[in-house]
Formats: sequence, C-alpha cells, structure tokens
Amino acid sequence: MTLRVGISTCPNDTFAFHALLAGEHFADDLAFTLADIEELNDAMRAGELDVAKVSAHAALSLAEHVVALPVGWALGHGVGPVVLAPPEALGPGAEPPLVLAPGAWTTATLLWKLFHPEPVRLEQRLFSDIVPALEAGSADLGVCIHEGRFTWRERGLRLVEDLGETWERETGEALPLGGLVARRDLEPDVLTDVARRVRASLDRAQERPEATLPTLRRHAQEETDEVLWAHVELYVNERTRDLGPEGHAAFTALSRLARERGLLPAGATLDVIEAPPET
Repeated sequence: MTLRVGISTCPNDTFAFHALLAGEHFADDLAFTLADIEELNDAMRAGELDVAKVSAHAALSLAEHVVALPVGWALGHGVGPVVLAPPEALGPGAEPPLVLAPGAWTTATLLWKLFHPEPVRLEQRLFSDIVPALEAGSADLGVCIHEGRFTWRERGLRLVEDLGETWERETGEALPLGGLVARRDLEPDVLTDVARRVRASLDRAQERPEATLPTLRRHAQEETDEVLWAHVELYVNERTRDLGPEGHAAFTALSRLARERGLLPAGATLDVIEAPPET
C-alpha cells in the first residue's frame, strides 16, 4: 500500500522529513507531495491525501475524518503569526481596513478571527505574497507566517501584533500551529508505523543537522541560511517529537475557544493516536 503524504515546503517540515525525502530511511511506500500549507489543507479536506501536515484549524475542522499523529507538529511558545503593516500607515478610508491572511483554513486566519471580530475586508493570499503586498502599500494589514516573522524589520514593515502573544495571554497554553494528521480509516499499525518513521527521520536530522541543508534550501522561500536555521530552531522542539500533555492541552484550548466564539462546530475535538514506543 502506497500512502499519499503531504508536507509543507517550510524548513521545519523539510528538516524533520529530510531522511525520508533523501532516501536515508525506507520510504518506498510513501508518495510525497510538497506544497503550501493551505494547499495541503485543501487537499486533505478533498480526500486527496492519506497523511498530511495541515494547520491546526484545518485539523480541528476535519476531526470527524482524521486523527492526529503525535509527531511532526509545530507547537510551542513564541511561535505565533504576526500582524504586520506597511512602512507608513495608509490612513483612514471609506471602507473597512483590508487585511491579508494566508488561507481560510490556516491557524493564522483562525487566530485573527478569534481576537478581531470587528468588521474588516479579509482576503486570503499565498503566504509569500503578503509581505510584498504590504511593502507596496496595497493592504492595511497582513497576518504573516513563516519567514515574515523573521524578516519584517529588514523589509521595513511595522509590527502591529504578535498573535501568539495574544493567544498565550488569553489561554496560558502553548500555541498549536499545525502538524500531521491521517485518515481515520487507516489501520492502527499503519498510523503507528508512519509516526515511528517520522520520529526516526527527525532524530536523524537532529543528529546531523548540516546534512539537511540542501533539502531546506531546495524547497524554502527564505533566501539565507540564517533565516532557515532560525525557522528550524523556533518551530522544531520537543513537542515536534512527541506532543505530550502540553500538546493535548493546547488542542483542547484552541478547540474550546473557537467553539465558544462560533468559529468551529461543537464536535471539533481532535483525537491523537498514542506515541510509538521508543526503540
């Protein structure tokens, strides 16, 4: 059985999956698709993938159809999206402010809606198009993920809000950005095997991080190795290897808050499979 596996092109994913992508671990039965996170959200929602890295927002919306794997997650403190503005304020207009976000099912969009119920013109753009739009002054605000968190100063943009900080003040929990989910109808031993292989690939990357750099460079939007490593160091942590109690608490908090504010259905509670045993 060949599994259709989707991961993002972001450095934290290509770092964790390097050994599988490069053939350093057995992956002949895994057919990889690398894409933007919102493309992966849409593909998983359409049933086009068996296992995929998706946004936590998308994972919760699919809770009836998928389970979460306990590995491969971007979750922690100080990891949230940032709301950025052009170098100079655009000034009051006749219409509500134009806010760009990186996809309807991204956690970034969910966080914006959680904390900003006021009327705005919310438009979805490919994440890498948001910073250039702000530089050009064609939007009032942008909810930025990935390299936008690291490069906004040198791009001359203004930081309006760190949505991760807002989340932590509101809940006291780590922020779950996104991670691996799988079709609920896959056999338990298949799910455990995939989780074990992802963990082994991550362990390999952490033992020999320099070996992953060609893979990171090949797929990333970022231009400098310094930004690539900053991305890995921020988003790859102990919860990437095992969600643990902190991860479960983070999911519970996000699901509860989103349901209370009418942004997710009542049953949006994500099941997480048990972590594979250590070998």
